[in-house]
Amino acid sequence: MGPTTDSAPVTLLPATAELRPVIEQLTQLYRHDMSEFLGHLPAADGRFGFRGLPLFFDEPEREALLIRYGTAPGGFVLTCPLPEGSTSISAFFVVRALRRRGVGRQAALQLLSSRPGAWAIAFQEANSGAARFWRGIATAAVGSAWHEETRPVPPPAPAGLPDDHWIFLDTAAQGHRPAHPR
Repeated sequence: MGPTTDSAPVTLLPATAELRPVIEQLTQLYRHDMSEFLGHLPAADGRFGFRGLPLFFDEPEREALLIRYGTAPGGFVLTCPLPEGSTSISAFFVVRALRRRGVGRQAALQLLSSRPGAWAIAFQEANSGAARFWRGIATAAVGSAWHEETRPVPPPAPAGLPDDHWIFLDTAAQGHRPAHPR
């Protein structure tokens, strides 16, 4: 695919066995991006590890979704349930060529509107783009009916990582429907 000068539909596809290698490749880009905030270093073979990734393909309550921009892979989303009953967006990634073009916004709002209920979204405050993005998504999805908390990064996180910021919202609450993804 050449330069992204046109507008293409944004879709979310469940990561089937056929799409698993695509998600696995995109996670390398994601881990590289996050290395700035979390201190991840590649292994001796030059690849970034992501020990938990197989869980999103092997455990039925977890989900891996490919973000597709037209026919091209545009990113991915990983979700999992939390003990209190909400769904966590464990990872969300959009390739750099599609950032600030509305692709992430469309994908995030499609996800939230397609699965009404309680959501929990973690990000690092030092990642100012992610902080701005998720606060904007929460407002687009439920207006002011969301809140934010700071929590320690769960183990086995390396020592010294800054706390995670979490946004909590409920897209099934009466009167709240996520804004149209466009």
